This record gives sequence, C-alpha cells and structure tokens, in this order.
Amino acid sequence: MMESNVFERKDPFATEISSRLYNLTIGVVLCWGFGINWLMVSSIPLDSILSVSPLVFLLGYFASCLFGVYLFSKSENPLVSFIGYNFVVVPFGLIINIVVSSYDPNLVLEAIKVTGLVTACMMLLGTLFPSFFARISGALTIALFVVILVELFQMFVLGIHQEWIDWAVVLIFCGYIGYDWGRANQIPKTLDNAVDSAAALYMDVINLFLRILRIMGRK
Repeated sequence: MMESNVFERKDPFATEISSRLYNLTIGVVLCWGFGINWLMVSSIPLDSILSVSPLVFLLGYFASCLFGVYLFSKSENPLVSFIGYNFVVVPFGLIINIVVSSYDPNLVLEAIKVTGLVTACMMLLGTLFPSFFARISGALTIALFVVILVELFQMFVLGIHQEWIDWAVVLIFCGYIGYDWGRANQIPKTLDNAVDSAAALYMDVINLFLRILRIMGRK
C-alpha cells in the first residue's frame, strides 16, 4: 500500500460534480479495473506469464505500479489519472492470474463474494466513522510495513509462511478501505479525485481479495 497526496487535495477552485456522479465515477472506475483483471485471467495463458524471467517480471511489476501511482497521485487531470490507474491494474491482473490458477474456480468465486461483503461493510464504517480511520491511518502504514518485513524474512530466511500473516494483512487492508473511502467522501468531489479515490480503493480491495483467497484455500 502506497500513501499519496491524493487525499490532501483541498483546492477550493476545483470544479466539483454532484455526489451521485462522483460516487458513480468511483464505481465505474473500480468495475473497469476488476473487468480488465477478469479479462486477463480468462484470456492470458498462465504459461505465457511464467515463461517470463522472475527478475524481469518483478522489475516490470514494480516499475509499472510505481509509475501508475505517480501518475494518478500527482496529476489533477482525470484522463492522466485514469491512465496511471491502468498502469496499476495490468500488473495486478498478472499477479491475480498466477494466484487464482492454483485454486478451484468455485473457491475463487466464494472469495470474491466474501471480499465484496467485507468491502461493503468497511465502506459503510468509513462513512460513519471517518475520523476514527483517519486517526489509525499512521498505525496502519507502520503495521503493514512491519508485516511485509516479517513475511519476507519468513519466506526467504526461514522458508515458512505462518497463517497469522494473512489475517494481519486482511485486517490492515480492511482498515485502509475504511480510511480511503472515508477520505474520498471528505475531499472535493471532482472527477479527478473520483478516479484517484477509485485507484486507491482498487489496490485495497485486490490485496484484501488475495489474502482472503489464501485463507479460504487452506480450509
């Protein structure tokens, strides 16, 4: 999860849109990302992804994500932000393709349903208690950083992966969904902010889904 200055935008001269159009734009942009991911999973053969050198794949993944985050976090042009969003969606789609290939399709569908339900609940809480999620945002960032370090140490040094890591990541991204949605409804309702908010929520939801799938797969 990467924090940006997206949610600090308070430009009083920005052209605002109606709340309905603002929320609709967030929903459409999110659905666009999920739709692209679905097309990638259903149309890109897994072998073609695995044939790429792991080092090249990782470098390309991080380069694309970082470039995408830079575009949508720095730009106040909705079209540029949308292009940046897609630079994040595509590499995430490749990761999703690799992960879901090892699970039964019915389990993947169940994980999608659970993720949708959890996301809806956290968005509701983010609407009701935005100040609470704003207060814990710093703690979420620190917790995520620590969990990532512990997970990398376990994987590459100890050669293990403990289940509590996945639960910790689920809780952290639940918090991020509440925070990002709460902030999205406090900043000026501009078209660009709608795209930026959707991009932040997209990363939260996908990370949440991947961990929920892993947890459900164990059972």
